[in-house]
Amino acid sequence: METVGVILAAGSGSRTGLSTPKQFLQLGGKTVLEYSVNAFQQNAGITQIVIVTSPQFIGRVEGMVSANGWNKVSMVIAGGRERYDSSLAAVRAFSDRPDTVMLFHDAARPLVSQRIISDCIKAMEEYNAVDVAVPSVDTIVQCDADGREMVSVQNRNLLWCMQTPQGFRQKTIQKAYEIALKDPAFTATDDCGTVLRYLPEEKVGIVRGEENNIKLTYADDVPLLEFLLSRL
Repeated sequence: METVGVILAAGSGSRTGLSTPKQFLQLGGKTVLEYSVNAFQQNAGITQIVIVTSPQFIGRVEGMVSANGWNKVSMVIAGGRERYDSSLAAVRAFSDRPDTVMLFHDAARPLVSQRIISDCIKAMEEYNAVDVAVPSVDTIVQCDADGREMVSVQNRNLLWCMQTPQGFRQKTIQKAYEIALKDPAFTATDDCGTVLRYLPEEKVGIVRGEENNIKLTYADDVPLLEFLLSRL
């Protein structure tokens, strides 16, 4: 079974407030992107890797592929403005291989473990779509559209916080986006949500994530990531 790790590294990282796009931020002697790609390079179940980045950074990433000896990286391709544009670029690159298993991972999660990756691959034997998630430790409230008033308190026991990777059969995620892109009201924040909404007949499996599999989003996340990476 061909299993592709898709590293999504096209984001601008504007929310971090840093001058460097977060995937190229140096932490402990390596960039955030290098940690993420290394995790998939080292996993025996991953047969190839695709890195999706902004067009202006393709040359830079190709240089990193050569410098790191990432022999599983088969493509460095251009992503788009929205996250789903980058996912679609990878999906379309495998349109002639519909049974391919694709694991989409945010480059900004440099602490993804070998256990998580392997469990995702294993879960794909049962499902056509899987998500990595951890149970919410906080009580979640629903607010009004203005964020000024509480509407309801959600049942925390039923709420999980999504992470990545998210896994799909190529034909499953391609079909979901084909339907979604015909919907004028389509908005997407993640790929599993697209499958859940537009392919309701597909069950989306859950793989248990880890608290350390955090995403670099804000500048305040940097010290914690540096500390966690120093313990590897």
